[in-house]
Amino acid sequence: MATFLFDKTIFGPIKSRRLGISLGVNLLPIDEKLCSFDCIYCECGWTPKSREKKPIIPTVEEVKERLEKQLQKMTEEGELPDVITFAGNGEPTLHPHFKKVIEDTIMLRDKYCPKAKVAVLTNSTTSHRKQVVEALNMVDDNIMKLDGGNEEIIRAIDQPVGPFDINDTIDRLKQFDGDLIIQTLFMRGVFNGKTVDNTTKEEIEAWVECIKKIHPRQVMIYSLDRDTPAQGLIKVKKEELEEIATYIREKLDKDIRITVS
Repeated sequence: MATFLFDKTIFGPIKSRRLGISLGVNLLPIDEKLCSFDCIYCECGWTPKSREKKPIIPTVEEVKERLEKQLQKMTEEGELPDVITFAGNGEPTLHPHFKKVIEDTIMLRDKYCPKAKVAVLTNSTTSHRKQVVEALNMVDDNIMKLDGGNEEIIRAIDQPVGPFDINDTIDRLKQFDGDLIIQTLFMRGVFNGKTVDNTTKEEIEAWVECIKKIHPRQVMIYSLDRDTPAQGLIKVKKEELEEIATYIREKLDKDIRITVS
């Protein structure tokens, strides 16, 4: 199926179903995906198994200059973003100077659009790195992926490129002391001849137990919305997502906000 790459370092603004008017920041190459996961549902396509050359990523200075230019333009047009979102062609925290970029972004946000939030969409795999954790603790919305409650389903859906241990991941997510948002994509289908489904009662129960340990301030659940690199995947309808949300609200503490997109 048709997937796409973001062809700019600063993209949008776009209307995000989860975040509002979002100005996107892509810290990764504009011509290929760079990620520590190879999710079967990723809108950016498959993660390359090998590379002929070193990926070209924007410098700290380039990101700052391009972001300021876009914020100046939006200020002149009277259309400021609700959020500046780090996403793009893979895992944004893989940028070697991620913390410095975040510091620059917060400075520019405070200058041009102080009411806007700074958000990072991350797959959680770099949460063992001190500077990444420090940077994520600086942003307004630290949105971290957890697509299942056991290692088997995460390997089936997210296909980690390097080492992965769900218990280590849970422990690292706990280090944020609840100041994070968990995002989970629910889906079902067949991939490589095997059924993949994180919507079963057993899978949801295992996932809920992980959420209890992490105790985030918010959980975002959603399903497929764009084309996926793997065929045979099925979108979970809004009504079923609402049923899942009702179930997990009954199981989790009331101070954890559950949202459905």
